[in-house]
Amino acid sequence: MNTLVESLSKLLAAPSRREMPWDESLSLVLREAGGQGGTIHVLEPDGQTLRLVAFTRGIPEPVLAAVRAVPVGKGMAGVAAQRRAPVTTCDLQLDNAGGVARPGAKATGYRGSICVPMVASSGDLAGTLGVGCAESREFTQEEVNSLMAAGRLLADAARAER
Repeated sequence: MNTLVESLSKLLAAPSRREMPWDESLSLVLREAGGQGGTIHVLEPDGQTLRLVAFTRGIPEPVLAAVRAVPVGKGMAGVAAQRRAPVTTCDLQLDNAGGVARPGAKATGYRGSICVPMVASSGDLAGTLGVGCAESREFTQEEVNSLMAAGRLLADAARAER
């Protein structure tokens, strides 16, 4: 995943881009991280709500409805945002994330999952980046660090657009 930061940096620095490439960024992250599904949420100006800006196809509509707006502190994304720290589970279907995952999350069919906060270089929280995998898995510290770095790049790019 060392190439994740390099690839994402190139995408975000593309002179031809007119708006934040959330979908392309998520696809790139999933490809590098070996994930089959994922989400990107951005923090609303109220500082209390995460708004869904990118997601992969295949997430059931009831789950999408539940994650379009996530309160900070609720579910994996909300807790990652609140703690400003990664939240992981090696098997979402068993909910071994300590009860952090919301009940509807099992409907995605994902097992190994991670959600990292997108914290800008300034220290400001910008949102969260979530990756779901078809198989149970533990994320290595190197993978976590790479995803955190990707989150920082996304946060900085999003802040620069404002």
